[in-house]
Amino acid sequence: MKHLTASDYYKKLFGCKSYKISIDAGCTCPTRDGSISTGGCIFCSAAGSGDFVSSAGLTVTRQMDEAKKLVSAKSKTPLKYIAYFQNFTNTYGNAEELNRKYLEAVSGKDVVGIAIGTRPDCISDEILKYISALCDRTFVQLELGFQTSNENSAEYFHRHYTNDVYLNAVKRIKAADSRIHIVTHVIFGLPDETKQDMLDTVRYVLAAGTDGIKITSLYVLKNTELEKDYLAGKFKALEMDEYFDLLKSALEIIPENVVIHRLTGDGPKKLLIAPLWTADKKRVLNSLKNLLTSF
Repeated sequence: MKHLTASDYYKKLFGCKSYKISIDAGCTCPTRDGSISTGGCIFCSAAGSGDFVSSAGLTVTRQMDEAKKLVSAKSKTPLKYIAYFQNFTNTYGNAEELNRKYLEAVSGKDVVGIAIGTRPDCISDEILKYISALCDRTFVQLELGFQTSNENSAEYFHRHYTNDVYLNAVKRIKAADSRIHIVTHVIFGLPDETKQDMLDTVRYVLAAGTDGIKITSLYVLKNTELEKDYLAGKFKALEMDEYFDLLKSALEIIPENVVIHRLTGDGPKKLLIAPLWTADKKRVLNSLKNLLTSF
């Protein structure tokens, strides 16, 4: 079975290699601003999973220009870009203001698509109409932070919504516009989760109808609530061989039509406490390549 990677998927769509460039929309999260709680998810850094994003003090256009310079300097061929609203919850806030930022992003030179990271409980009918309208102009990818179908784990890390909220969000998005490419984020290695729990999460999002999936290991970062539990010895981070065994099992149940957007990630080295093997990017990427070619 040959899996469809994000790189190949984008090449088929756009005819060339395409890079996601991260943008800070200046958003927050309902688990941070007090509307649901404060503090955010216990594994999330102060940057809201956007430690590599430019400053929100810059315009969207300026952020994209700076990101393009960094990426294009490493490539000898012309590139296309996907504007990625990455950190915090990018459908949470004033819908009209957010839509103006979306439109500014998709109007950028060589931008062929937009990716919007959000929570399933933060997609209003109004914002969904704006996102649907974007499909008339460009490729649209909506990324949902789900992480696990184990609701005990979700309660532990302060997700603050139940699984049915995710299911309803997927249904609403598909009903609003079938052109929206839904990507679901999943974390392996949450405390007390078994291999069965993690694979059940993969099965859950597949059954929900996600178009793509992002999987990463749990990172323990400095200055997070999770750090306290880790240092107190309440759980252990996954070893590399454990994680790749989980990935192998996950790939065996992910069908060919579901796009594999990520199988690992880059935790900021200045904040990373565990698992340290994830910082060896070359080793991890080589192992991923070997894993994918084994199918």
